[in-house]
Amino acid sequence: MSMEKFISVITEIPEELHESLKGYLENHPTWDQDQVFVAALAKFLLQESSNQDGSVNYSDWKCARIYLETHFR
Repeated sequence: MSMEKFISVITEIPEELHESLKGYLENHPTWDQDQVFVAALAKFLLQESSNQDGSVNYSDWKCARIYLETHFR
């Protein structure tokens, strides 16, 4: 059994983005703010981390696993 480590991140976001997040969470009660941020960050890193040669590295697989886990937990 693996134990995941979690790091707390504090950041400021534009008010408009916060309003959109609140609306999303109101309409999707099974999601919470942390899940949304984790899914968004993982998806961003997957999209932006492609290697020049098209290969996939271990870090990409970890991001993909985390992204999928946030959707299916």
